[in-house]
Amino acid sequence: MMLEYDKKLTPNAQKLRKEMTAEERQLWYLFLRRVPLTVNRQKTIGRYIVDFYCHQAGLVIQLDGSQHYEAEGIASDQVRDAYLRSCGLIVLRYSNRDIHEHFKEVCSHILLTMEEKVGHEITLTE
Repeated sequence: MMLEYDKKLTPNAQKLRKEMTAEERQLWYLFLRRVPLTVNRQKTIGRYIVDFYCHQAGLVIQLDGSQHYEAEGIASDQVRDAYLRSCGLIVLRYSNRDIHEHFKEVCSHILLTMEEKVGHEITLTE
């Protein structure tokens, strides 16, 4: 399935790639870039920019800071997630606190979800 995207968001996505949060950097450098599937950072899908996207697994990974737990952030995330699910994607959300306090569990959950979607075990690269 070819996902649509708003080309006007590309410069912002590029800026966000260069200015990843500490939690995004941790997840990317210590885990996601070792996954032998293509994982994109700050990928534009529709009118949204998602933190991480894996096409082969049909998976979006979002890391949520405190603004995502305020009423406006919760409502916005619900609309975004509904759109992404309508594209056939699975959306996994983790708080920044999860990254700090439960990093191994977050990575295990992501890996298990990827394996279920692609139908085979995934061995991380060095």
